Amino acid sequence: MSSCNERRKVLVTGASYGIGAAIAIALARDGYDVAVSELNVEALNGTLAQIQSHGARGVAVALDTRSQDSIEACMRDVVKLFGNLDLLINNAGLLLRKPVVDMTREDWNAVMDVNLTGTFFMTQQMGRHLIATKRKGSIISIASTHGVVGIANISAYGISKAGISQMTRMLAIEWAEHGIRVNAIAPGTTETPTRKKSLSADPARRQMMIDRIPFKRFCTEADVAGLASYLASPAADYVTGQTLLVDGGLTSY
Repeated sequence: MSSCNERRKVLVTGASYGIGAAIAIALARDGYDVAVSELNVEALNGTLAQIQSHGARGVAVALDTRSQDSIEACMRDVVKLFGNLDLLINNAGLLLRKPVVDMTREDWNAVMDVNLTGTFFMTQQMGRHLIATKRKGSIISIASTHGVVGIANISAYGISKAGISQMTRMLAIEWAEHGIRVNAIAPGTTETPTRKKSLSADPARRQMMIDRIPFKRFCTEADVAGLASYLASPAADYVTGQTLLVDGGLTSY
């Protein structure tokens, strides 16, 4: 195992459960020290325990991606604790199910503030850190297949995730001269504990959704974490500006 001085450092937002927690734990296993963030820091205790079980240093920091002050404080705290950062995982997100005709400006802003604006300004902070310290780092944001294909009643969410993919392309170009790689992962429907419970409540809808997927199963947290591990690794040193889909073939139709 690498010494502490050789371990790379990562910040994973929205890491109390689901995809964020799975990525944080996978990166700890890969040799990263891991900072995890959430609105409620105590909710991160389970993730921290698993990070530490892999011999990694784990720290928890508070973050509200709707607040610029919180974003800047989070980055300052993590850099102070770790000394530097090599990788940012933008996972914090908000899903709203509502028909467009019923959507309010408050609904729209709530989704955009977390999913797109928050992700942009977290990424900005990471870019500033890497450029100032002359480190060749990486940024990976969680997008969605809903940013690629249309679906009813989650338009704000899909539009925000499409924005993440375009942001990824733009910043990959702007920061290439600094050796900063910017990529995104777009999962299909992922059976996190929360999602699994909601899908189980409507077996007919669950089966209809699976029937549309060539692999005939939903995405798992491990599927997404595996792709994040690849994008964070030296094997992906020439990959930037990409949104990689992990959807069992759903968007291939």
